[in-house]
Amino acid sequence: MTIFYIGCAVLLAYLLGSIPSAVWYGKRMYEVDVREHGSGNAGATNTFRVLGKRAGIIVLLLDMLKGAAATSLARLLLQQDIIPTDQLVEFQLLLGIIAVIGHIFPVFTKFDGGKGMATLSGMVLIIQPVVALLCALVFLIILVSTKYVSLGSLLAALSFPLFLLLRPFRTGEPLLVAFGFAMFTLLVITHQKNIRRLLNGDENRTHLFVKKD
Repeated sequence: MTIFYIGCAVLLAYLLGSIPSAVWYGKRMYEVDVREHGSGNAGATNTFRVLGKRAGIIVLLLDMLKGAAATSLARLLLQQDIIPTDQLVEFQLLLGIIAVIGHIFPVFTKFDGGKGMATLSGMVLIIQPVVALLCALVFLIILVSTKYVSLGSLLAALSFPLFLLLRPFRTGEPLLVAFGFAMFTLLVITHQKNIRRLLNGDENRTHLFVKKD
């Protein structure tokens, strides 16, 4: 029965991650498929560009909620004595990663999803809330100073394992550090086009907090 419940949690985590917030919200509220506009990406950043700040913020929060909800399934398993306490972090990571994979390859939109940053942020917020907030601060600083969401996302992701290497934030969980670097690598892969545009100097700038000139 333990394997059955864990399998159900994994499936639910994937389905949660697969919810295409940007696509469904855009179609429902604006009759617009964000994948057909802007960068063509089914994520919060492209929603900001195509549908505006209000829609972008809503999609961002929904995508974060997906990661947070999937990761929280691990604590539910713990409360039901399905997993031991010393495996909580491992299952949080497992279910959170499954949700991120679901976001990138969602079954509901023929595996055409977003890049996973918001869902990953929701996951990290549950596992390491203080470090997650520091990473969010890194993201905001980079975004405000450069207007590049992709650069902010990549540096925020990299800062997660680097923060965990500092004495004040060490958890005694080397798996978390390894996970952080692995997720950064995954984001580098999903942001290859953005990285090329950054290097070429033609990456899209996103004015989330101020109006364009």
